[in-house]
Amino acid sequence: MQEDRPENEYRLNESEERHEQPQSVSTDRLQEQDPIEYIKHMLESKSTAKQTTFKHLKDAFSILCTESRHIIDELSEKVKTDDEEVTLHFKNISKHEFQLKLAGDLLIFVMHTNIVTFDDEHPVIKNAYVSEKEVNRYFGQINIYNFMYDSLRYNRTHDPGYLIGRLVINHENRFFMEGEPQFSREFGEISASPLTREDLQRIIKLSLKVAIRNDLMAPPYSKVRLITLDQKNEHTMELGGGQKIGFRMSYEKHLG
Repeated sequence: MQEDRPENEYRLNESEERHEQPQSVSTDRLQEQDPIEYIKHMLESKSTAKQTTFKHLKDAFSILCTESRHIIDELSEKVKTDDEEVTLHFKNISKHEFQLKLAGDLLIFVMHTNIVTFDDEHPVIKNAYVSEKEVNRYFGQINIYNFMYDSLRYNRTHDPGYLIGRLVINHENRFFMEGEPQFSREFGEISASPLTREDLQRIIKLSLKVAIRNDLMAPPYSKVRLITLDQKNEHTMELGGGQKIGFRMSYEKHLG
């Protein structure tokens, strides 16, 4: 025999059912049937997730900035050398960029303000967690570049820089990294838990390790054998510029 329930409880359950009904309608059907409902759905889900993602991204970048300064200070105290050029330095450029000088190398950390997703064929999109909900596939990114310090010092605008790592974070502060093997071995899969300060400290130390382990490689003699007088006069500081061993620029994949 069915128990009598208060009338207000029936109204509450009916209200819940009415509230849950739009969630069962697919995004495609919402788009076809009612543009307003579709816009409402996207604002409540995708746009909100992107805003949350950006907040996590800013927090991560702020911690990276703070911890980088501490690590450089710690290294400066420990490194003993008579060469004045072997210096370590932290420089805050803006809300979206800071630099670490490590002797002849320069690491540049850049936070992108746009939230992005990846192609459906990207391995992370095929991850069970990411594919579970559409909002899980939107990410903010922090890129880590390695330049030769002299490239900026002497304004050698044609010298290449290298994207050594990319830190990618979503609305639940889950993350993964792309880049050099040192990053992909430890952080190549999307994390099972939120990003921590310890993770960011590890990323900074790996970045410094990657930069210092990869040395300059002189360009082939045949490439620099002939120059024009204009090149000599205007680009003297660029002569003999090298590329870093261990890196391969994207355009070089199509050569040889």
